[in-house]
Amino acid sequence: MTEHPLSRRNVSAAALIHRRVPEGTGIVHLGLGNFHRAHQAVYTALALEREPGPWGILGVASRSSAVADAMTAQDLLYSVVEISPGGSRVSVPGSHTGTLVAEQDPESVVHAIADPATKIVTITVTEHGYTVSPETGSLDLDSDAVRRDLAEASTPRTTIGQIARALALRASTHGTPITILSCDNLLANGRQTERLVREFVGTFGAPLREEVLTWMDASATFPNSMVDRIVPSSSDRYNETALTHLGVRDTIAVPAEPFTMWVMEDKFAAGRPAWEHGGALFTDDVEPYELMKVRLLNGTHSLIAYLGALDGCATIPESVARPFVEDAARRILCDEYLPTVAVPEAVDTDDYIRQLFSRWSNTALGHRTSQVGSDGSVKLAQRIPIPALEHLGRGDVPQFLALTVAAYLACIAPLPGFDPGPHARSMTDPARPRLAGMADNAASTTEFVRSVFVDGGLFPSVLAAHTEFVSRIADFVDIIVRHGPAVAAGEASAPVPDLGAITLQSRATI
Repeated sequence: MTEHPLSRRNVSAAALIHRRVPEGTGIVHLGLGNFHRAHQAVYTALALEREPGPWGILGVASRSSAVADAMTAQDLLYSVVEISPGGSRVSVPGSHTGTLVAEQDPESVVHAIADPATKIVTITVTEHGYTVSPETGSLDLDSDAVRRDLAEASTPRTTIGQIARALALRASTHGTPITILSCDNLLANGRQTERLVREFVGTFGAPLREEVLTWMDASATFPNSMVDRIVPSSSDRYNETALTHLGVRDTIAVPAEPFTMWVMEDKFAAGRPAWEHGGALFTDDVEPYELMKVRLLNGTHSLIAYLGALDGCATIPESVARPFVEDAARRILCDEYLPTVAVPEAVDTDDYIRQLFSRWSNTALGHRTSQVGSDGSVKLAQRIPIPALEHLGRGDVPQFLALTVAAYLACIAPLPGFDPGPHARSMTDPARPRLAGMADNAASTTEFVRSVFVDGGLFPSVLAAHTEFVSRIADFVDIIVRHGPAVAAGEASAPVPDLGAITLQSRATI
């Protein structure tokens, strides 16, 4: 007999942990991907078990309807498969109350956010979903997508456009307060989101512009938050694991590591679920947690992915098992990222670092280097510039930050004649065509790297003025091409002269 799809009736019959059905839809989530379904949705389900309320989630997929259609067919349910070397645990959150696909129905997204019943908008659209200019850090008004949204008021397709248009509609109708909660890896993500939305609204004509901005001052909040959980891509093997545990079929099971963390400011204009019952932490200062995550975890993760992919490794655990990759990861984490982060008092730094390497070594999870390395053009803009400038300002060239950029370029825009391997080729990046053209047309590696910093649209141009940093990146690219990533990592570990001392000595000589 054909097995029934996952449904609330079958979940109860399977004697799984039962999730309380939400009493209404109070949250619109932009970005119906694996991370949201294994993170915010799980916290919300756990909160509803303890304190019922109208906190169901309307999940909005950006472009593809695959997950939305599958959720509809499964009574808006799916399973989360927590994977560790010790075994798997399967749960069913059950916190969604509907789905939309923004590409197909952008107007409905605006109306959903503007609905008075909506009290919170959460966001996981990755860093590049915010249409930020890497040069100015402001809304990219030269972007074709932003220009289209400014011209077509009723059907915005960018995240910032959808929120800005919905807040305008909200302000001009019922005016009910709302909270916009970014859950992406942006520093000060709440403040950045608010600034970008205000910049979009700032293009409106008067008096609408003043009306919306004044309403936002009184009725819209944008808390900062930090989220953390490793969530690989889905595959049939996770669906099979869910079937084994549940006895019913799930076509969209989400794999995740057991570890999960969510830290945020408790600044909600219209209430919130009791997320603390799911383990969320509320604090007045999220920034130390953000920096700890974005630099220590994400920044190091990027280096592991690029070095591993270049060395033929398909997964992060396989990569970090390479001694040279593990050494490089420890060096960048402890010597270059950690000095730029004020670790929260509640966090034991040594334990946190041990936990990171344990998570990266989770062979059962098998997080792919191609997934972690994708979209580096946007990710590295959040992870490299500020720490690099801090070290350069002290007269030090951060060797492993330079190696990270070099390994990224070797993966995404390899020099003519160099094959970075299948895992690097599988990485997706919106900047790949532009950077590849620079690599093909440059007269030298140094010229290529300099053009990336000056014209590549990845990093603030102030970094291009630090010629010693640019030259070091070019050196590492050449070493990777000629001798491989292990030799490049070894070169990064070699002692380097103290540039500050050299400068002082030179001045004394003069």
